[in-house]
Amino acid sequence: MQETMMLDEKLDIGMKAVELCNAGDEEGFSRVMRSIPLPPYMAKVAKELWGADILVQGGWNLSEAEYGSGWLAN
Repeated sequence: MQETMMLDEKLDIGMKAVELCNAGDEEGFSRVMRSIPLPPYMAKVAKELWGADILVQGGWNLSEAEYGSGWLAN
């Protein structure tokens, strides 16, 4: 069973990302934001628009978006 990230953890990560953005570190901002798990509905739309390879290669956190075995391959 997969554990989901608590909302306060997501908010803490988001605040760290905002600090990086405010400091002018756009790459750091993007990297940190991608570490927040994508909600399943957003992951599904992103997969349909961009493809699974872009999500995986881009380092997006898909830990909460799994729709079962082989989701990324389909």
